[in-house]
Amino acid sequence: MGRYTDAVCKLCRREGIKLFLKGDRCHTTKCAIDKRGYAPGQHGQRRVKRTEYGIQLREKQKMKRIYGVLEGQFRRYFRMATQQRGVTGENLVRLLEERLDNVVHRLGFAPSRAAARLLVRHGHIEVNGRKLDIPSALVTVGDVVGVRPGSRDLVVIRQALEAAKKRPTPAWLEVDPAGLKGTVRREPTREDAGLPVEEHLIVALYSK
Repeated sequence: MGRYTDAVCKLCRREGIKLFLKGDRCHTTKCAIDKRGYAPGQHGQRRVKRTEYGIQLREKQKMKRIYGVLEGQFRRYFRMATQQRGVTGENLVRLLEERLDNVVHRLGFAPSRAAARLLVRHGHIEVNGRKLDIPSALVTVGDVVGVRPGSRDLVVIRQALEAAKKRPTPAWLEVDPAGLKGTVRREPTREDAGLPVEEHLIVALYSK
C-alpha cells in the first residue's frame, strides 16, 4: 500500500477530531471538520455501533495519521517499543516523537509534519552539522537539528517560524529561532506529546 494522497481533511473527519494535518489552516474557519463534522462518504452521517475492536482500530489509525507513517512502519515502531524497558504505549509515543520530521515540525521550522518530511527529503535539514534526508531517522539526546545555510531564506520556513511564535516549544526541545536550530535536551515523555490518543488501546489491539 502506498502513501495516502487524497485530501487529508477527510482523515480528520473520519476520526472525528482535528489531527492538525494542514498546520495553521486547522485553526481557521476553513477547517473541514468545523464545516462538516461527520465522516466522509455517502454514509458518513449514519450512526454506527462501535465495537471494542473498532474503538481500538480508530485509536491506531489516529496515531498513524498524526505522524504520517504507514502500517508497516507503525508495526516496526510497535515491535521496537515492546523490546524496550517501560510501558509499551509510552515507548511507542516516544519513538514517534523522536522522528526527525516530527522534531523539525516541533521546532517550528515547518507548519505540519507533512511539510517537515518534504524539507528533510529535499535536503534542507541538517543534524549535528551534516545533511540528513531521512524523515524517519530518530534523534537522540544532545543532537542539534537545524536548517542548512543555503535553505534559511525559504518562505515556507520563515512563515512557519512566524506561526510557531503562537505555540510553545515542547520542554524536551530547545529552539534557537535566530540560528534556525534546536537541541534535543532530553527524551520526550507521553505528556510532552499531548496526543488525543489512548495508546493503551493500540497495545491491546496488537497484543491479540
